[in-house]
Amino acid sequence: MTHAPLTVLIVEDDPHVLLGCQQALALEDIACEGVGSAEQALERVNEDFPGIVVSDIRLPGIDGLELLNRLKARDRSLPVVLITGHGDIDMAVGAMRNGAYDFMEKPFSPERLVDVVRRALEQRELSREVFTLRRRLAGQSTLEGRIIGRSPAMHNLRELIANVADTSANVLIEGETGTGKELVARCLHDFSRRQAGPFVALNCGGLPENLFESEIFGHEANAFTGAGKRRIGKIEHANGGTLFLDEVESMPVNLQIKLLRVLQERTLERLGSNQNIPVDCRVIAATKSDLGALGQTGQFRSDLYYRLNVVTLELPPLRERREDILQLFEHFLQQSALRFDREVPELDSQTLSLLMAHDWPGNVRELRNVAERHALGLPAFKKSGSSAGQGLGFAEAVEAFERNLLGDALQRTGGNLSQASQELGMAKTTLFDKVKKYGLG
Repeated sequence: MTHAPLTVLIVEDDPHVLLGCQQALALEDIACEGVGSAEQALERVNEDFPGIVVSDIRLPGIDGLELLNRLKARDRSLPVVLITGHGDIDMAVGAMRNGAYDFMEKPFSPERLVDVVRRALEQRELSREVFTLRRRLAGQSTLEGRIIGRSPAMHNLRELIANVADTSANVLIEGETGTGKELVARCLHDFSRRQAGPFVALNCGGLPENLFESEIFGHEANAFTGAGKRRIGKIEHANGGTLFLDEVESMPVNLQIKLLRVLQERTLERLGSNQNIPVDCRVIAATKSDLGALGQTGQFRSDLYYRLNVVTLELPPLRERREDILQLFEHFLQQSALRFDREVPELDSQTLSLLMAHDWPGNVRELRNVAERHALGLPAFKKSGSSAGQGLGFAEAVEAFERNLLGDALQRTGGNLSQASQELGMAKTTLFDKVKKYGLG
């Protein structure tokens, strides 16, 4: 998100002083405008005003002190600089206690004006950045802000998460690598009554088999060679919270029976101990494989599969929800630009075509990497080994995106053209023509 350029609003009823201030700031390439009364200033400054205010205290009608109070009531972070006459110093000092940024006593030099204004503008820019960050963080506190996408698949996924998050049911998340399985698991945790408890993630495919049992169940001191002290395992550590088992299909078969027993009895034994330790954690498992099929071949215990598979959430690959690509890309692009302290670059037609044509074998994770490269000014796609741009031209890519967007809106509204046109901000006649064009009717 790019901010509107900062400006300085000067409130001064003396036309000579007003002109002098404007000229001094213009010579320093500082954008400014002037008004002759507080009433005019109040009409100009709303809560989204992109700048600062420099105002004389003595004004006809509403004076500068009252103007300060009213502006601060609208926006506490707005810097207001007061101009005082001789004998108004005590009044100005009191105004600073009430929120004025600074004051200048007449007559003041152009250098003094420019210095105060520059400092005030820097503070304003900083406060706007903080506001933007807070707003983005607030957006991440909703499912819509975290599970991004307008496709029917994402709409249904958010509904399922909302329905099952605050239950104790175990959840199995199925999806290809890079589709966002851990993000969904975290949402299930964060929107549940267990949110104050720990979220403990374990990649079952990332541990050697000889360390897996100790890592997940824990051990007592001297339980085996090298076990110098007690270790609390992942299950016990997740007590009161959520245990996330990623790539659960990689769990050694001989340990699957031990996990099944923990899930059934809600107790565990550390290695080297006979003591039963009660545990209360919700288990969310994720897999890129068909556990049911693996169960039929003996590669995964069917009884554990059914214990984990109380609720199943399926994450579709990105190539099956192309209408979400641009929304996701813009989201990642803004995040990347903020992290790298760069301006958000424009999305040109060539990049748009590449985005819509690519098969996305790495799914959302790959899209995030592409957005990061684009934010750094690097080519979005590497020339070698990419299928991007080999399928759709720009016009075709735009049509594919538009077709999916319209189809999504029609599905949500049950085919009601009036509701869909309002949702899309599109004239009903235009929508009707596009529905005919794309064969969506």
